[in-house]
Amino acid sequence: MLEQFVAVMPGTLAPALLVMSLSAMLAVGEGRDKPIGAYWRLYGLLLGLIAAVAFAALRATAVINQRTFINYPVLWCAVVVDVLLIAITLASHWLVSGWRRRPVLLNAANLIAAVGIALTVFYALPDVILQLTIWVEPGDPIFTSDMLMRALGFVLGVVASVVVALIFRTMRGTAARLPFMIAVLAMIVILLIQHATGLLQILQGRMLMFPDWLFMWLVWSINNNTGLILTQTFVFAIPAVASIIAGFRTPVSAKAVAAAGLNEAETRRHKAFRRRAIATAAWSMVAMIGVTATLTVGVAATTQTITLSEPEAYSLKDGVATIPFSQVEDGHLHRFEYKAKDGTEMRFIIIKKNGGAYGIGLDACDNCGDAGYYEKDGKIICKKCEVAINLATIGFKGGCNPVPFPYKTGNGKITIQTADLDALSAHFQ
Repeated sequence: MLEQFVAVMPGTLAPALLVMSLSAMLAVGEGRDKPIGAYWRLYGLLLGLIAAVAFAALRATAVINQRTFINYPVLWCAVVVDVLLIAITLASHWLVSGWRRRPVLLNAANLIAAVGIALTVFYALPDVILQLTIWVEPGDPIFTSDMLMRALGFVLGVVASVVVALIFRTMRGTAARLPFMIAVLAMIVILLIQHATGLLQILQGRMLMFPDWLFMWLVWSINNNTGLILTQTFVFAIPAVASIIAGFRTPVSAKAVAAAGLNEAETRRHKAFRRRAIATAAWSMVAMIGVTATLTVGVAATTQTITLSEPEAYSLKDGVATIPFSQVEDGHLHRFEYKAKDGTEMRFIIIKKNGGAYGIGLDACDNCGDAGYYEKDGKIICKKCEVAINLATIGFKGGCNPVPFPYKTGNGKITIQTADLDALSAHFQ
């Protein structure tokens, strides 16, 4: 159950916070007294959910085995829309306060908000939905106690994200608009960073050369994704503090009430507002603590440390390393070890790529050093920065690709001159 909860909750939190934030900033009117665009955000949420379910189903049935070609245009659009959402949030008070005079602008803002919600939901939820496919272990009966516990963890993860967003939403009525807007702006900026990180990962996998500063930022963003999710939550401490201040500034004592000239009904309203302001802030703090516990203690309890696979045996004779095709033709990552002339322990990897070619390189890269690579869900991933390496680019220089070196194929084997490995020993020192 815990594994499902910690996998689902972080994936659904950003969409829940975005829906809540845009609803709070763009809400106007009641009942029939609403612009037509007020419902478009809901339509965007439904469209994103339907598309995410359909895409997850296609991936689960192997109709689509890679999501990069879908995510690439989605992330480009998401980055652009995130920038527009920042502008809309900044102008939200102007848009809402005079919406009857400029309904077209408010409807345009709601349309952009709907697109942003749809893109965010579509990008975030397929991986969450695919958690449904591991409720039942292969060969096990459908209805077991383990399956029910996994289902409960999944449901609780979704519910927790929605509850956290709803708790934060209550502060819109107790905190001033400015502190709440600052929190929403910060949340959307972090969402922009997350979308930009995903886009840059795809571009890096396509051998686009980044400046050093941009690559280091990408690595930092990937390694600190959990911190970014936590920050998306903790920015709402700003309106929480503002709620507490507003509550205590509200006159409720006999002396303050007399000075303000309040009647009994107004005094009761003030007391109710103070209680509500303090309660919403307290519950918001509880929500932040819950998210923190999930992403730290919960993840630590369910995450195993990644260890590299053991090196395989191969023939080494007269300065030539020989690996038969039959040893590496299964399409999985194979790791080998070699001791250079200077005594350095080196590693190199071989994987058969689509089309029959072989990807061969050091188990190290120019950017992340000798951290090595591992295989997960059919992808080759750098252990240090978690970047997924495009199989087609293994054997070429650039980015986080394994450092290439010369080799020959023929007569059913791969041959490598150890002198070429000796020349690259510095990568493991």
